[in-house]
Amino acid sequence: MNKNFIKYLLYAFTVLLLLYAVLLIPFGDHHTQPTDEITTQREAFLWDQDQYWKTLGATFANLKQEGCSTALPVLRSRLRQIENILNTLDTSQRPPDDPLFHELESLFFETAPLVSACNVSAEKYLMLIAKMRTLVKTQSIHWKIDTASARSTLYRLLYGSRAAAEELILQAPKESLPSLLHGRDERSQTPSVERFGLRVHSGDILVSRGGAPTSALIARGNDYPGNFSHIALVYVDEETKTPYIIEAHIEIGVAVSSVEQYFKDKKLRIMLLRPRQDLPQLLKDPMIPHKAAKQAYTKATTEHIPYDFAMDYADHQKLFCSEVASAAYEPFGVRLWTNISHISSSGLRSWLGALGVRHFKTQEPSDLEYDPQLTVVAEWYDAETLKYDHYDNAVTEVMLEGAQQGEVLSYKWYLLPVMRLSKAYSVVLNTIGLVGPVPEGMSSIAALRSMWYTERHATLRARLEQNALIFKKKHGYEPPYWEEVAMVRGIDKRL
Repeated sequence: MNKNFIKYLLYAFTVLLLLYAVLLIPFGDHHTQPTDEITTQREAFLWDQDQYWKTLGATFANLKQEGCSTALPVLRSRLRQIENILNTLDTSQRPPDDPLFHELESLFFETAPLVSACNVSAEKYLMLIAKMRTLVKTQSIHWKIDTASARSTLYRLLYGSRAAAEELILQAPKESLPSLLHGRDERSQTPSVERFGLRVHSGDILVSRGGAPTSALIARGNDYPGNFSHIALVYVDEETKTPYIIEAHIEIGVAVSSVEQYFKDKKLRIMLLRPRQDLPQLLKDPMIPHKAAKQAYTKATTEHIPYDFAMDYADHQKLFCSEVASAAYEPFGVRLWTNISHISSSGLRSWLGALGVRHFKTQEPSDLEYDPQLTVVAEWYDAETLKYDHYDNAVTEVMLEGAQQGEVLSYKWYLLPVMRLSKAYSVVLNTIGLVGPVPEGMSSIAALRSMWYTERHATLRARLEQNALIFKKKHGYEPPYWEEVAMVRGIDKRL
């Protein structure tokens, strides 16, 4: 080997080493600072009822062991009490702090273990939940929705009843319960098509939960932790009656897909919302939902709209998933998210800021359910996917506890040069309309942090799945959610 070749080889190695060292410098994208601050003192909602959940769990376990002979009369009595309260709500307007709502919440929670352990009246129980949601949403039309009492009542009943229903579904024999829970079939004059087991109208809004760890973070990362992480808008062509789904993806920005493509993407749950027909705007023009969806469809198919990592719902040059719906309806006088979402936890704000979020007063997917302008038409359940949804939630909850205690959203620093080269390659692909390995608008360090979060989440979830399997073999039933959270806390301390 001649000396010149060795010299050039050393030069090349030195240049590469210097380039690697330069690319290690965390300039520009080290950490994103928020542009808005929570100026009023806020705290995230806490159930703070651990002992209550344990008591309900003990009731379920005792009934599974001792039988239901004495529980059945109690169960029937409680179901009648629920029906009576719902009849009262159907005929009278109540303020959000009315004790009747607290009584209703307790009845649903305390009836669930009986229904589940005894395996009776499950369909009736779920139907009563669906009726309750419709009535509470109707009641909320007349509430000051931005008050703490209104928000708390909506959350406790809508989110709480879903939690109770899902514990029941997870313990029920497979395929013993319907996968589609009907709400109210709000009337609409817009073009429609039969899909998903019911009639879907142009302008309807699909709220779903993805299967990625970051989807769980989006769903839970809120002052009112929720179940949903993604929003999509339905457009039905008035001539061909072909349905399209308009949504914003982290990887490609706003895109239009078919119904088949929408369902092909992993979904752990789906809910269908529809604007109320008696909204003042729709009374003047019932076709507003269709016009909004058509305008969004036209824009999405004629121009490139990048994904908005900052979550700035006021600037529509870029759109995150919630904005796809809100920006579509806004020109027609319908302002969705009547109660804007807040992210007050300092630990959560730090983590989301490290991923590129800059706005912590924004439109969270889960919060759209509580908007009184919208009716819940239906919700799809599947026991197997719900189980993994709960695993993701439990892991996310414990990870966010760590964030609040000061843990940092880390990344593998030595991979930064590689990620920056991947980012440069992605930028080139983006300019010609292709998708690169690093999403458009996401920094290299944010991408590495997302990878670290995903890997950490996957490790905890794999351990949780093992523990849950052991629990089921020992007790004969799936561990309830609060047990899963306790399992993850124990695993997290040992890692």
